[in-house]
Amino acid sequence: MTAEHRPPRPDREAGRRRMQEVYNFEVDPDAVEGDFVAYTVDHLFGDVWCRPDLDLRQRRLLTIGVLAALGRTELLDVQFQSALDNGELTEAQAREVVVHLAHYVGWPLATGVSESAERIIARRRR
Repeated sequence: MTAEHRPPRPDREAGRRRMQEVYNFEVDPDAVEGDFVAYTVDHLFGDVWCRPDLDLRQRRLLTIGVLAALGRTELLDVQFQSALDNGELTEAQAREVVVHLAHYVGWPLATGVSESAERIIARRRR
């Protein structure tokens, strides 16, 4: 989509701040080729993650659940790391998430969720 066809964007700085808050890093969409990162910052973080009816912890738990159902353990590492770093989950709560999700996504997928949680907990303890 060319710049002249793009809809007006939400406050980019709000998106960058929320991305920093959620993941403890930021990215400058103007420094990355293509539109994907711009939509991620402007729409996903500047709009969706800023909506008031769910807090960051609730959004994080939803995201962990979806990634668990999809078997995306590499992305779960980012979620568990950020949740633990931001105080959204304790180690005990991260482990409880695994037990709870195992009963909904199934044991094969939950094995990967458990490995991700334990990998991040061990890394944080080093």
